[in-house]
Amino acid sequence: MGRIGAFHASTLAGLDAVDEVVVADLDAGLADRVAAAHGLAVGPDIDTLLASDIDALVIATATTAHAELLRQALAAGIPTFCEKPVAATLDETVALTALADASTTPVQVGFQRRFDAGYRRARAAVASGELGTVHAVRAQTHDKEPPHAAYIPTSGGIFRDCSVHDFDAVRFVTGREVETVMATGGNKGADFFAAAGDVATGAALLTLDDDTIVTTSATRYSGGGHDVRMEVVGSTASLAVGLDDALAVRSAEEGVTFPAGPPHETFMQRFRAAYGAELAAFCDVAAGRTPSPCTVRDALQAFRIAEACEVSRAERRVVTMTEIPDAPERTQWAS
Repeated sequence: MGRIGAFHASTLAGLDAVDEVVVADLDAGLADRVAAAHGLAVGPDIDTLLASDIDALVIATATTAHAELLRQALAAGIPTFCEKPVAATLDETVALTALADASTTPVQVGFQRRFDAGYRRARAAVASGELGTVHAVRAQTHDKEPPHAAYIPTSGGIFRDCSVHDFDAVRFVTGREVETVMATGGNKGADFFAAAGDVATGAALLTLDDDTIVTTSATRYSGGGHDVRMEVVGSTASLAVGLDDALAVRSAEEGVTFPAGPPHETFMQRFRAAYGAELAAFCDVAAGRTPSPCTVRDALQAFRIAEACEVSRAERRVVTMTEIPDAPERTQWAS
């Protein structure tokens, strides 16, 4: 029942498809406060919840708890929504993917950009040929300010925590897979990034399997506002996601008044509508009406790209995606 958990609980409570929301947290007092604020029920613990007659489960805990909770949910046969990432490590993610693939229980992973109107419009434009031949994609996730220092050591690093959303969005919009990665990073911010082996700003150059070139960037210090965008450059037209009056960038050209502002402050503000659409879609998944729109295998592919970026940053070289395992028997590898 942290920030995203409380937000999801409130969103679910407002959906017509949901009769009741039951919340639980290791901090019982926190669960009680969230439940009281939104008129929700409180469950004593996860074991009790899984043994009850709930129709579906939403996992919004700290990353380190995702894998075990997802295993328990699959064993209980309960349709599950899990915030990204499904696990903290590549090996765990690979193992969970195999487990999910072998199960008939649906799992939806929380990559909310798949439900954002702009990203969906870009996907449709690419698929229809509206843009001609797509040659280049630019994607970015720029946070206005860094999270608390205690979060960074458990975040997985900027590529696994921030850019992974861009990696999933690139796959979603283009329908292509990444073949090679070259990544770098730097820190002109707080010392706690370097202390955790992380960077405050990262960038990656990706080559897709059809020779499309993708550039991504991420930073914890975008003082002008939360800035998430994508540009798709085609032979006949180009399209931009996030190019609206909330844009966190100001023009240097004289007389230009766009954007009118104000900019977004947080990712929850930027993607409020997408989060609602995402959970509404999960209700359909849980009811058996539609397949999962973002599977554990989708999450694995995004995580593999992030993993390749971390290897590239550390070793200062191009990394091919064939070096990053995608099956249990291939998880023993040297970096």
